[in-house]
Formats: sequence, structure tokens, C-alpha cells
Amino acid sequence: MSDADSCKLNAVLDAMEDGIYIIASDYTIEFMNRRMQETFGDGTGKKCHEVIHNLSEPCPWCARARVLAGETVRQEVFIPPVDKVYEITEFPLRNEDGSASMLSIYRDVTFRKQSEKKLKTTEESFKSLFEHVGCGVYLSTREGRFLDANRALWKTLGYGSKEEFLKIDIARDLYLKPEDRRAFQDRIERDGHVLDHEVTFRRKDGAPMPVLLTAHGVRDEYGNVMGYEGIMTDQTMRKRMEKELRDATIFLSKLIQSSPNAIMAADMKGNILIWNRAAEEILGYKAGDVIGRMNIEKVYPEGMARQVMKMLRSSDYGGVGVLRSHPLLAVNQDGRTVDADLSAAVIYDEKGREMATVGIMVDVSSRMEMERKLRQIQEQLLQSEKLAAMGRLTSQIAHELNNPLYGIMNTLELLKSEVPATSKRRKILEMALSETVRLTDMLRKMLIFSKPDQEARQETDLNAIMDELLLLYGKQLSEYSVKVAIDFAENLPTVKASRNQLRQVFLNMITNARDAMPEGGVLTVRTFARGEFACVAISDTGCGIKPEHLDKIFEAFFTTKESIKGVGLGLSVCYGFIRDHGGDISVESTPGEGTTFTVSLPAV
Repeated sequence: MSDADSCKLNAVLDAMEDGIYIIASDYTIEFMNRRMQETFGDGTGKKCHEVIHNLSEPCPWCARARVLAGETVRQEVFIPPVDKVYEITEFPLRNEDGSASMLSIYRDVTFRKQSEKKLKTTEESFKSLFEHVGCGVYLSTREGRFLDANRALWKTLGYGSKEEFLKIDIARDLYLKPEDRRAFQDRIERDGHVLDHEVTFRRKDGAPMPVLLTAHGVRDEYGNVMGYEGIMTDQTMRKRMEKELRDATIFLSKLIQSSPNAIMAADMKGNILIWNRAAEEILGYKAGDVIGRMNIEKVYPEGMARQVMKMLRSSDYGGVGVLRSHPLLAVNQDGRTVDADLSAAVIYDEKGREMATVGIMVDVSSRMEMERKLRQIQEQLLQSEKLAAMGRLTSQIAHELNNPLYGIMNTLELLKSEVPATSKRRKILEMALSETVRLTDMLRKMLIFSKPDQEARQETDLNAIMDELLLLYGKQLSEYSVKVAIDFAENLPTVKASRNQLRQVFLNMITNARDAMPEGGVLTVRTFARGEFACVAISDTGCGIKPEHLDKIFEAFFTTKESIKGVGLGLSVCYGFIRDHGGDISVESTPGEGTTFTVSLPAV
């Protein structure tokens, strides 16, 4: 070979990316191209194992004998000094003098080996993921056969082995409804994929199992769908939880709606969120008209909603965020107030921020009415006790005073006959006699108060009694400029009563009405039936009774008249008579307009 050809060959070898060198039969390096020299340094004339591996002996993997024998050897070798893997290809050479040498080509495959290692690791990871992932992973044909499936898939569906599972017909054995398979294929053929497609599979034992499918089509080089690969997620637990949550929600809703007490909830702006049937009944608003449409402030008197929030945020009413059994007034749809008892609480989110309030309102109107009636009964019992005690006392006083008084009256009558009518002393005697008569009349009333007349009770017509009294006292009333108006009910039921006691009751009321109209007025007497009672209402147009006196007028010795006109036993006696007959007396009065007393007695 000429020098020019040798130069060209060297230039070609130096331009190559692979390392190339020639070794003589005694391991001496005869040639190294540029790449080889850059990697290992110029080792021409040195032993190859000294240059490549820094060894004094031939490399363990050296194939010199085989190559010199005419064999081409290719192997991958890791060379520690340069920390690289090389694919080494060695060829035999014959020199012009007949001696043998070998050509070695070093190709750096370090990056390739690293990539292969990574790829192998990725494949192993993928295989591990495929087998151990919690959801089912599969590859199936378009015709309906599984080509591959992970353990989670066939195990979840109740099969004993992968081989058994791969034999099933997807449309027939897996889908609860075969038409769902066709719908799945139609979607994936049209869109190329399905995402969270909900369908029901059939387990091996026939039990239905809700699943979510996410899959895409596998296409050939012509774009035709050959099969499907995707994942399946078992939704049994989710469906069970959804059912339990739905059942719990329905139960809670029924619990709220069935509560006999009003249950309301509102956000922190007061917008109503919950409104049960009891709230509809107590407050009159329908749930559809208030939920999301009305503010909770509307069910309270002005300013009360803010007061409730202040109490909820205070620690004085059951703790911060809690209000325990607080009485208040609510306002119903008609604007009327309702006696209520409120228990409430603040609902907080996971960060402790206020998000809503809930309240339970109890309608205590009936209880309050019962308490009012109980107080009335207690007051009546107290009044009865007072009357009984006063009766015993007055009975003793009256009996002790009657005899001396009658002696004084007789004495005054005797003195009166001895004093001429024209004498001034006669007038003084008459005045003393008049006051003594008044005193005996007072004592008579006290005796009646302590021991009422025990006249036998008989069937009595109230219209007849009132007609008699008005006839007897009509002239006296007219002298006081009092006009009488009557309105007697026809077919008024009779009552069983003491006529004398009833006359005394009604006469006392007529007298009180006359005294209440000193300048004249109208006395109205009306009879009527109310339920199982016969009633008499006596009304005047007089001065009326002050509100603070209404609860006291039936008490013994209470009077609004001047002391010279009475001692306050009239209405007490009347009340005792009527209660003794099983009836009642009620009074209504407006100061400056008049008063109405209504006597109710059980009808026969």
C-alpha cells in the first residue's frame, strides 16, 4: 500500500466515532485511531491490556487466541478505568509478511445499556403495576374475548384463575345486560374512548356488580379498531355507601319532618335552609315559600333575631354556640304572636367557622293557657279560703253585735215617740236610728256572706227573675236617669237555683250599674244560651273599672266606692252564690265606656 493510500485510510479511521486499534500477536498495539487515543491515550507500542485495563496480564475476557485462529468475536465488556460499556468486535488480519494480527472496534454502548436497563425497569414496574393495581386492567378483542387481565379484575369478579377468566364471553357472561356491551362499543367506536362509563357486570356467582369503565380502542395500521384496553373500578362499596347515605338522609329528613316541634335552619345571613311541617303548622308559612326565599328574622319580633345570635355567641345560655330552652315570642304568617320556647345551636365547619344555625321551637301557647287557668283556679281557691275564713269571723261578729244593736234601735224608737217632730233632737234621733238600721243591714249581709240562705233550689226561669227585678226597680232607675234596654232570649234553658240568692245577685249588679252612672245612662240586660249554660249579661255605660282593679273586684271588702256607700261585700257574696251553683261570673270593662258582668249557670 502506498503512503498516499495509507494516509487516506488513517484519515477515514480517525473520522469514525468508534474506537479502532490493531494489535499484534504479542498484544502490542500497532495502531490507534483518534477516538481510541482520546479515550485511552496514545498506547502505540504498548501492550493492549496495559493501555485498556491498566493490567500487567492479559484481560480475562481476551479472545486473542480465537481471533488469531480466524474467528470473528463480538462481546460486550465493561471497562472500569473509563466507566463505560463497549461492544467490542475483533477481526483477524493477515499481514503481507504472513504474520497474524487483529483489528478491534470499540463501540460505546453505555447509553444504550442504561436505556435498556431503564426500559427493563419500566417494563417490570409496569408489569408489577398491572398485576398489583387495585382496579381491574384488561385487554380485550372487539369480538368479546379477554386477551389479558390482571389479578384484581378476575379476582373481583369471583373467578378462581386468570386462565378461567380469559375463556369467558364478555357480552354473555360478564354484562348483566348484553345491550350494555353494545352501547359501550358504540361509544368507543364513535369517540375513540369512554370515560367513567357506568355499567353493571355479573360476577361468576351471578351477583350484580356496579362498575365504572374507562377504555380506549386499539387500532391497526389502517386505523381500524381491533380491540379495547382499559380499566374497571368496582363501585359496589361506593353504591353501598351512597345507599346508606341516601337512607340516612331520608331517615333524617323524615325525623325532621315528623318532629312535633318546629325545626328551622338558616345560613349566617339568615336565609332559611330547613323548615319542617311543624314549623308550617305553628308559624303558618309553607316550606316552599320560605326555603331560600325568606329571612329567619321575619319569624321573630323586630330585633329578636339579633338578640338570639348574641345569646348563641355568649357562654351564659348553655355555652358558646348553644342556646338552651329560652322563652320568646314568635310571629306567625298572620302577624299574631305565638308563645314559644327556643333551643338553638350554631353549626361550624371543619375549620371552626360559623356556617349555619339550627333551632327547635316548641309552641307553648297551650301550656301558657293552662298555666293561666291554673293561676285562676289557684286564685279562686285562695279566694274561697279567704271567704271561708272571713265568713267564720263575720259570723261571730254579727251574732255578737246584733242583740245590742236591736236594743239600741228599740231605745231610739221609744225616745223618738217622746220627742216632738218639730224638735231638733227628733232629727238627731232619726239620724242615729237611720245609721243603726244601716249597721244592722250591714251585719245582715255579713251573715249572708258567712252562711248563705239554704233555700231549696228549684227549676228557675232567668228571664222571669230579671223581668220581675226590672219591673220592681224600674221607677228607681228612671229617677237616676237610667234607661233600661232588654234582650231576652226565647226558649232560654232553665237553671236549678235558689231564687232568693239569684235575686240578690242580680239586684246587687243592677245597683252597682246604677251607681256607676251617676249622671244617667243605659242599663242593658241580655239573656242567652252558651253551650250547656244559661247566661245573663248586665251592661252599663258608666265610668268602668280600671284594669288594675279587675282582678280584685270579687275579693271580700274590696270596693271602689266611697266608704259611706259600702264595705265591699256585695260582689264577694254574689261570686260565692254563683260558684256554689256551679256557675261563674266574668267581667269586661273599659274605663270611661262601661262594664259588663256575665253570669253563667248550668242549664237543666
